[in-house]
Amino acid sequence: MNILTLNCGSSSAKYQVYCWDKKDILAVGIVEKVTIGGSFITHIVKGREEVVFNHDCPTHTDAIELIIKTITSKDLGVISDMSEISAVGHRVVHGGDKFTKSVIVDNEAMEAFTAMQDMSPLHNPANIMGIEAAKKVLPDVPHCAIMDTAWHQTMPAKSFMYAVPNEWYEKYGVRRYGFHGTSFLYTAKRAAVLLGQDPFKTNLIICHIGNGASVNAVKDGCSFDTSMGITPLEGLVMGTRSGDIDPALPFYIMRKTGMSAAEVESALNKKSGHIGLTGKFADRRDIQAAAVSGDQQALLAQHIEAHRVKKYIGAYQAVLGRVDALVLTAGVGEFAWFMREKILDGLDGIGMKFDPVKNKISMTRNAETLISTPDSKIPIFVIPTDEEFVMTEDAYALMKGAYDTHTKFTYSFQSKDYVNKGRAEGLINDLEKNPELKSIIALPKC
Repeated sequence: MNILTLNCGSSSAKYQVYCWDKKDILAVGIVEKVTIGGSFITHIVKGREEVVFNHDCPTHTDAIELIIKTITSKDLGVISDMSEISAVGHRVVHGGDKFTKSVIVDNEAMEAFTAMQDMSPLHNPANIMGIEAAKKVLPDVPHCAIMDTAWHQTMPAKSFMYAVPNEWYEKYGVRRYGFHGTSFLYTAKRAAVLLGQDPFKTNLIICHIGNGASVNAVKDGCSFDTSMGITPLEGLVMGTRSGDIDPALPFYIMRKTGMSAAEVESALNKKSGHIGLTGKFADRRDIQAAAVSGDQQALLAQHIEAHRVKKYIGAYQAVLGRVDALVLTAGVGEFAWFMREKILDGLDGIGMKFDPVKNKISMTRNAETLISTPDSKIPIFVIPTDEEFVMTEDAYALMKGAYDTHTKFTYSFQSKDYVNKGRAEGLINDLEKNPELKSIIALPKC
């Protein structure tokens, strides 16, 4: 039984083909630079060399068609045709407050996702195109929507309500929704395993830092507060998004420049954050290279990002009271040791003391690591996220009629004996290149 997962971002389309019977990944990949020109696909099959080739994808529909063509290709594929796919899991960024868990996609769900498009302009349109394109090819299998917002539906009103006219909430759904929920679900459950604690008695601060970034306060195993808001624009400094600003700023710029509301919205989503601060860089690796070479704007961008993350960590420690662990995840959180260093420096005053050497060693997607010092009151974990496996497991359980909210459903990765076969094999190669990595691998507490 094979399950396909599709994760369509604003300019990318990730995919994974998972064999449920063998509990193993058959293929994984990503189509990058979708809609912006210069598109290419990176396709990885177990036991074969990684394949990268250019292919123009002006829309996400083109990207999905490329993915399907690749995974069924005689030379590159892992299945003979799409009839070998039993279910498809789709990431949907914004589901509003209608969904508290993943669902099988029907007309009602699609209408809800469409209604949320103006709240997630970079993502929901792409998510919808991905679902529509996949359903054309696979009309007879269940298509399951795994929503970023569902995880955050446990937040109390004091966390999700804005201090604006209440009718805005009642008529237009104006409230904090939060995103990156699939990533937070996975890392929260894994952190509880590493701590040897009941997940529903565990308090965490989780920093999901990638091109998009947010922080989540997890209280008793459930989302309690988060940095993103009604849209993914609020909160941290991101690749192209501003994060927190004075709400009056857009009006000021509109008066000064004559820009329309749509133009200002686009600027805050696509021309701000790191690319706005540096004038040219959104990728943290490019920013680091520029900072090392003496680019002061790049260095300032790093300091601004780290400063913002620190503020949220401190705030969430205050609202949680007790913090059992700090977790860093996603592309930047897992690999950009230089950003972790800037974020964690000085946090020993609130009980979070990192080891600079361990921090530099931790550069892997194949193991969970502990980068805090032995005397740190609060452990600091780097936990590689696995949104695709959450999507896979949700899709399988929905197909079998065994799924429920995460408070009533136990994932396979909540076992202390859980092993991701692909990551276990990848770790062997990582350890050959970086033997010191073994010394910081975090093991589950019994």
